[in-house]
Amino acid sequence: MSIAVDAKDLVKQFGNIRALDGLTFQISQGEIYGLIGPNGAGKTTTLRIISTLILPTSGTIRIFNQDPVTQAAQVRKIISYLPEEAGAYPNLTGNEYLTFMAKFNTNNTEELKQMTEEAAKICGLGERLKDKAKTYSKGMKRRLLVARALMTQPKLAVLDEPASGLDVLHAYHVRQIIKNYVKQHGVTVLLSSHNMLEVEYLCDRVALINKGKIIVEGKPDSLKTQYKSANLEEVFAKVVGYA
Repeated sequence: MSIAVDAKDLVKQFGNIRALDGLTFQISQGEIYGLIGPNGAGKTTTLRIISTLILPTSGTIRIFNQDPVTQAAQVRKIISYLPEEAGAYPNLTGNEYLTFMAKFNTNNTEELKQMTEEAAKICGLGERLKDKAKTYSKGMKRRLLVARALMTQPKLAVLDEPASGLDVLHAYHVRQIIKNYVKQHGVTVLLSSHNMLEVEYLCDRVALINKGKIIVEGKPDSLKTQYKSANLEEVFAKVVGYA
């Protein structure tokens, strides 16, 4: 299986703050890989480097064997990025928003139609796509945004806290969207979350990150067995010395 993401010794320095401190990991094609840890651990910084938004201070990274530092334009063609605080334009309907975003990828009428139809299927909002986004609940907006991130069938989807702040049913729906889409289309997903129970359900492999370093990595079930823990929260607590 080919390597989707290959990060080696990533360091990111913001003034006196070392946000990343030698991060090294690999993600296989078609895998759902989770970076999990507390706020300020370095998760979002990692995702922004991979998404070509910021540059690493040192270290190397390859996205499907392309360098996001020197080949940013090429990398952007094969990835999608959903920030935690992303929002939809409030005065556009759901359909209008999806069409507007799809036009960044193609001007072909048939391809536009296919993308927006795919997004409608992904988000499951039905007739509500005819309503303006400002009438949506937070959960509905997030489903719309996840659909936007996946409708282009990117080789790599980078999702920052995809279900953050959602109620139980909307969070469940977002997780199902991601899991089912990967199965159907073979998209590779890198996501971040501080919700370790959520990631345990969703991810094939996880990396627990703390203070800019990966402290342990593996399959959720294997880590729970290795550390004799009921869930990943317990694993994290044991690894960092809280338990």
